Amino acid sequence: MIPRFDEPIRPGIAYRNRPGVYALITRGDGVLVTFQAAVHQEFQLPGGGIDPGEGVLSALYREIREETGWKVSDPRRVGSFQRYTEMPEYGYWARKVCHIYHCHPVYAKWPIMEADHSAVWMHWREAEAVLANEGDRYYLRRLFSRG
Repeated sequence: MIPRFDEPIRPGIAYRNRPGVYALITRGDGVLVTFQAAVHQEFQLPGGGIDPGEGVLSALYREIREETGWKVSDPRRVGSFQRYTEMPEYGYWARKVCHIYHCHPVYAKWPIMEADHSAVWMHWREAEAVLANEGDRYYLRRLFSRG
C-alpha cells in the first residue's frame, strides 16, 4: 500500500491519476529544491508529471533539467506516496502518485527552462521546514535520518 499524505479524499470529486517523479538531490547536508513562483508560490522537490509513454527515469532527468538546470547521477528509488490535490494550472483534481529518487548532483549544465522556477540549495532542515507537502518532507527526513 502506498502511503497517503496531505488532504483527505473529497467525496464527489472525480480525480485523475497523475503519476510523477521527484528528486532528493543532496550534497553533504544540503538539498536542491525549487521555488515555484506561479500558481502556489511554494518550495518543492524538483520533479513533475510523467508524460504518456515516457519512462520514470527519463521523466526524472527531464524534470530536473527543466526546473534546476542540473545534471545528476546515480538515481536510486527511495519510495512513493500518493496525495489528492487540486491542480488549478491544469484545471482538474488529481490523485498524484509521487515516485521519489535520491540523486547526486554533477554540475549545473543548462539554464532553467521553467520561467517561474528557481533552484535553491539549502540545509535539509531548512528545506524540511519550507517544502509544501508532507510527502516530500517525510522522504527528506527519512533520507537524512539514516545518517
